[in-house]
Amino acid sequence: MLPLIVVATHAEAERLLDLNARVIVSGVGVVAAALATARALAQQNAGLVISAGIGGAYPASGLLPGDLAVSSGIVQADLGAWDDSRFLDFEELGLSVLPDSPHTGRFSTWAAAPEVARRTGAHLGQMLTLSSVTGSVEAAAFLEERFPSALTEGMEGAGIAHAALLAGVPVLEVRGVSNAVGPRDRASWQISQALAATRKGVAAALEVWLEF
Repeated sequence: MLPLIVVATHAEAERLLDLNARVIVSGVGVVAAALATARALAQQNAGLVISAGIGGAYPASGLLPGDLAVSSGIVQADLGAWDDSRFLDFEELGLSVLPDSPHTGRFSTWAAAPEVARRTGAHLGQMLTLSSVTGSVEAAAFLEERFPSALTEGMEGAGIAHAALLAGVPVLEVRGVSNAVGPRDRASWQISQALAATRKGVAAALEVWLEF
């Protein structure tokens, strides 16, 4: 069974099409990613699902544009409720993303993730999924306080992880860093370098998968 690589955009897919894997473009956002992944796995099973693409890095992560991040866990970080200025996550609310068991939107990732990070020199840590891109220093700091080991944020990872979990397939998120999380400064983004880092991470993951 070939691994399945899920990306949000055609630009992200273009750098990966020659790899020995099935690549699909889901569209942007957690719902689009979950639906596309579920459909792809229903059509053809996979030995591994990789959520791949570019993303922003949290300031405390130490990651710079062009660096690579590999997931030790994937978190749907905006699931919850606001109580005035306090955010209540699903654990506090007693809610679950699964109907028959407790699950708060924190997804475990492929056991070989540390080896992928070791081979590529990537940072290994949590990756956050949000439905809206963080756009201020204060919002980034709030998320870092909630998730001290967070490396990057994206808009698809948790949806892909959820679909993979339901299908019983291990999942990994790989992101090349294009910018810092915070104020939206498009002039400082390094898209080409981030795409190259993403390819490096995905290629290494596929090599490890063949050996694992």
